[in-house]
Amino acid sequence: MTIFPPALTARVSASLVRGKERLAGFNLLNSLCALAARACRRLGFREAGERLAVLMQEDTGINRFVMVRYLTKELFLYFFIAFLFFFMVFFCNQILLLAENVLKKRVPLMDVLRLISYSLPFIIAQSAPFATLVGFLMCLGRLMTENEVLILRASGMGYGIIIVPVVALGLVISVASFFVNDYLLPLGTLKYNQLRRTILMSNPAIELESNSVKRTNDKTLVIGQVSGTDVSDLIFFDTDTDGNQRIIVANDSVVEKSAESGVLMSMEMDDASVVFFKTGRRDDFDVLMARHMLLNIFESSFFSTSSHVNPNEMTSYDLRKRIGEMEREENVDPKSLNKYKLEYNKKFSMPFGSIFFAVLAIPLSLLFGKHNGQTIGLIIGLFISVAYWAMMILGQIFGSRSGTNGVVLMWIPNAVIGVAALFFYTQLGRR
Repeated sequence: MTIFPPALTARVSASLVRGKERLAGFNLLNSLCALAARACRRLGFREAGERLAVLMQEDTGINRFVMVRYLTKELFLYFFIAFLFFFMVFFCNQILLLAENVLKKRVPLMDVLRLISYSLPFIIAQSAPFATLVGFLMCLGRLMTENEVLILRASGMGYGIIIVPVVALGLVISVASFFVNDYLLPLGTLKYNQLRRTILMSNPAIELESNSVKRTNDKTLVIGQVSGTDVSDLIFFDTDTDGNQRIIVANDSVVEKSAESGVLMSMEMDDASVVFFKTGRRDDFDVLMARHMLLNIFESSFFSTSSHVNPNEMTSYDLRKRIGEMEREENVDPKSLNKYKLEYNKKFSMPFGSIFFAVLAIPLSLLFGKHNGQTIGLIIGLFISVAYWAMMILGQIFGSRSGTNGVVLMWIPNAVIGVAALFFYTQLGRR
């Protein structure tokens, strides 16, 4: 006769008690559904009674709530892991590179950390939809590989037991992502631009990189070597309100902070040459040579002086209001209006792409997840994520330059995902 240690016996007993309590809770839900079903039948609502009778329990006796909770927990776990992966990818690609460039200019560490924190909503908003696709594909692929889906179907349950938690969790992720994209992202962008402006005002030289081309709102700078505030081989292109072009070439320049209101930086140029071209007459120009020249660059060259904030600094409500105002105005630039429409539709299309990805993950994992489902799900998910990201970026660029309808361009990626999901569901139904 084997005698178990008292401590082990106590732990086993406690586990059994907890199991019985959970089972009792499930049975209570089943009992409540059964009582409600009988009440509906007696009142004449037979169809509603039949639905309540099987609400919490399958005909096989398997508790529906247990399976839904189990699948939801697994899906969320894989989503969280995939979210961390995409978060780190976007973080390293955008935030750390930005921090490195700023740190080179000896910007205070606290300002760098604040810039990073203001950029976090953008990273979260971008990571959530892709994490939904990859995480769900890996989770459902594992269930398929380990024959758990086969067991569910053999026990009498259909694919509906999988669809419910997938769609429900996809909807929750979409709503949470929309909140980040619609509220936290504009707030973070606004704070980020304000802090960047403050840093630039205190140290204008941080905007100048060695061997680079810097384009501002109305000017272009071709920059040679930069060492602190010293700049060599600078070429400056400028256009005035009449369309006349000015080109300034200087061997050596020193960038200084200006005390004058509205002036962002002053550039003291040595051995400068200035060429003035008149509009429509390239053969008519003036040349000016100076051993020493002072050039003031105004804040309006780097920052917008419009009374309206940028579209990416506005919520969906503010964007909708601004679009309505622009549509009522006369002589509105179509490209400017379309820019607001692009941003407005992106507020919805990107976050709610999680639902489209969640729906697509089901047939893909069931069709291709029989062997090495997690690995196959990761590969397929990354491929689709890159394609979706490319379509979204190309849509923004094409819409901004051509003025094409922003509603169509921002929802094309989701439409493609939806059509692909229908196709794969058709293939799944043929099995």
